[in-house]
Amino acid sequence: MEPRKTPPEYFLEVFADTTSVRDVLKGVLNLIFFHRYFPSIRPSTFDVLDFTLPAINDVDLDTLIDSRINALVRQHSAPTTQDTTTTTTTGGGVRGRLAVEFYEKKRRRSGIWFGGLAGKAEEEVCWEVWNLDVTVATPRTESERGKVRKAMENMLQKAALKILAVVNRDKDHIPPITTSDSNPFPYRIVLNPRPDGWQNRFGLY
Repeated sequence: MEPRKTPPEYFLEVFADTTSVRDVLKGVLNLIFFHRYFPSIRPSTFDVLDFTLPAINDVDLDTLIDSRINALVRQHSAPTTQDTTTTTTTGGGVRGRLAVEFYEKKRRRSGIWFGGLAGKAEEEVCWEVWNLDVTVATPRTESERGKVRKAMENMLQKAALKILAVVNRDKDHIPPITTSDSNPFPYRIVLNPRPDGWQNRFGLY
């Protein structure tokens, strides 16, 4: 069997306060999926801070995004003294990570699986990963809130420009669509992915 190629990984810094983190993360995730979600969709827009970003009108994807964001927010709200998956940063922020992974389905080239014929079983191969390093700030004064607001706007603009630069530049690794499935490329949103990488994570959406 051929060695599995390492998929390209992209890293985004996401910074938000407790009142805006859901909208900021939802805006960034929707922008990624807008360029990497290939089923027939009805595009829409999503307003966050002073930006209007493209979004996907898909109930299942929206539910998954909300569930992962809510889990990250709950993690931020919980005590972190015994939690090794988050890091308390200077200034009272808590850092976590969301990873968005895209896969293609491939037939195994050889081998007999669970009594079936050789070559009939499928495997999922990751072809792209987006890592969102999330810092949640807790400003305590009006002055701090103003600084955090400005930092959020700068971060969101920088993240949006990076996503657009990547999707317009890096296209050769996108697999061809070889299936008639409504969603040709399974995806996954992982909260605090393990450091050993995408190779050991399963359970696709």
